[in-house]
Amino acid sequence: SLGGGGAGPPTPPCSCLRAVQLEREAQGVRNGGGLNRARSPPLLPPTPSPDLSSMATSSTPSINSAVCPSANISVASRRPLFLATASFSLRRLDVRSLSSLPPGRFKAPAPISVRSRSRIPACASAVMEEATKRADSRVSTVVDVDLGSRSYPIYIGSGLLDEPDLLQRHVHGKSVLVVTNTTIAPLYLDKVVKTLTHGNPKVTVESVILPDGEKYKNMETLMKVFDKAIECRMDRRCTFVALGGGVIGDMCGFAAASYLRGVNFIQIPTTLMAQVDSSVGGKTGVNHTLGKNLIGAFYQPQCVLIDTNTLNTLPDRELASGIAEVVKYGLIRDAEFFEWQEKNMQSLLARDPSAFAYAIKRSCENKAEVVSLDETESGMRATLNLGHTFGHAIETAFGYGQWLHGEAVAAGTVMAVDMSHRLGWIDDTIVKRVFSILQKAKLPTQPPEMMTVEKFKSVMAVDKKVADGLLRLILLKGPLGSCVFTGDYDQGALDETLRAFSKN
Repeated sequence: SLGGGGAGPPTPPCSCLRAVQLEREAQGVRNGGGLNRARSPPLLPPTPSPDLSSMATSSTPSINSAVCPSANISVASRRPLFLATASFSLRRLDVRSLSSLPPGRFKAPAPISVRSRSRIPACASAVMEEATKRADSRVSTVVDVDLGSRSYPIYIGSGLLDEPDLLQRHVHGKSVLVVTNTTIAPLYLDKVVKTLTHGNPKVTVESVILPDGEKYKNMETLMKVFDKAIECRMDRRCTFVALGGGVIGDMCGFAAASYLRGVNFIQIPTTLMAQVDSSVGGKTGVNHTLGKNLIGAFYQPQCVLIDTNTLNTLPDRELASGIAEVVKYGLIRDAEFFEWQEKNMQSLLARDPSAFAYAIKRSCENKAEVVSLDETESGMRATLNLGHTFGHAIETAFGYGQWLHGEAVAAGTVMAVDMSHRLGWIDDTIVKRVFSILQKAKLPTQPPEMMTVEKFKSVMAVDKKVADGLLRLILLKGPLGSCVFTGDYDQGALDETLRAFSKN
C-alpha cells in the first residue's frame, strides 16, 4: 500500500498546487459529497466503519510526497488505508474468479481493501454487470483504473477473446488497426479480427505484424505502424489494438498517442508480464540505444482485456519473466500477497488456472490503485520500479533481448534488496526470502558476467529517475511490504552492492 510509513518529509517550499487539489477533493469526501457523484455514488458511507478499518492492510501517501518530485516517497504495508486528512469509502472485493475453487487447491489471502476518489477502483463494477446482461460473458473480474474522465476497466477472465460485445463496446469509429508480432499473429490475430467484426459489418479491421523481440522496440519499427495507418487512411476516430506482450503494448500505445496527435487504443496483453504490469497504467514508448524506455508518453487505453487462456501458449521462460513483476508487488506494498506467492509458486509455474487468475487480479488491483493516485509518476508510482534501475542497466548494456525484462528485473531486485540490507533498512530474513522466491521462480539472482561497475554506472546515469543529477532508487525499508523512493542514501552502500554483483 502507498504511503508515508515513516513520517513524510516536511512540506517542500515549492508551490504544490496538486496537493491543494487533493486536499479539496479529500474535504469533499469528508463532507459526504464524494467526487463526481453523478458518475458513480459511493458504495458505502464516506466514513469507514471500524470493521472496515480493520480490514485495511495498506497505508496512503503523504500528499506532499505524492505531488512534489523533490520529496522522498515512503511506502509501508499493513497500515490503515486512509489519508490523514480524509476518509475514503472502502469495500471488500468481490473475488468471483475464486468462488468455485475446490477445497485445498490453494488458499488466497483476504482481498485488498481499496480506496476510491470518484468510484471504487479494483472492484467488480457496473461495467461487468452490463457485460453479463448483454452477453454470456466469461468475465470473472473487472478492475477499474480510476482516472476521472479517462477511467477504464481491466477485464480478466478465460475465453474473453471470444466475446465480441466486450471488445466492440470500446471501438468508437469504423476502422481498427491491430498491432501484433510474428509470434502472436498466427495464434490469435484471426480470432481477434473475427471478434471485432462479428455482427459488426461496418467496421474495417487492418493489421500490421511486427518482428518479435525487445531489440525491435525502436523508432524504426514504430514507423511501420504509422505507415500502415496512413496507407489505410485511418482518421481520428480509429482504434489501435495492441495484441501481444509488453513490447507490442508499449509501441502500439505510443503510436496511438502520436498518430494524428492521439487516437483510441485497446490493450490485449498475451504474456504474464504484460497482463500484470505493462498493459496497465498508460506507460508507452520505445527504447534508445543509450537507455531503455527513454522515448515515450503517458497515454491510457480504452480498456485492457486479459484473456487468461493466452497464457497456455506462453513459453516457460516468458512465464517466469512475468512472475518477477508479481513478486515486486508483494515486496513493495502487499506483504500478504508475497506470502501467498511463497506458498503457491509451484501452482503458478504449473499454470494452475485459479492461481493465475488470482495472481493477475491481485497484481492489477495493486497497479490500478497506484496509477489512480499518481498517473504520471511524480512520486509514488516510481515505487513500482523496484529493481528496474539495475535491471534496465543490464538490459541496455547486455543488449536488448539478450535477457527478458523480468529476468533483468529479478537480478536487479536482488541488488536493490542487497543495498537495502547494507544500509541497515531491512533484516537478513527478507534478503533470504527474496532470494529464495526468485530461485523457486527459476529467475536469475545475479547479473550477467559481462556487467561491470562502470557499465552499471554509465547506464544508470541516464535513468529516468535521475533528478538534478541525483540517482533516486526504490529500496526496501522496514517490514516486508514497505519501501522508499529516495536519493537520500549512503553512496558507499550503492558502490558496495555494485562491486559485489559485478566484475571490476
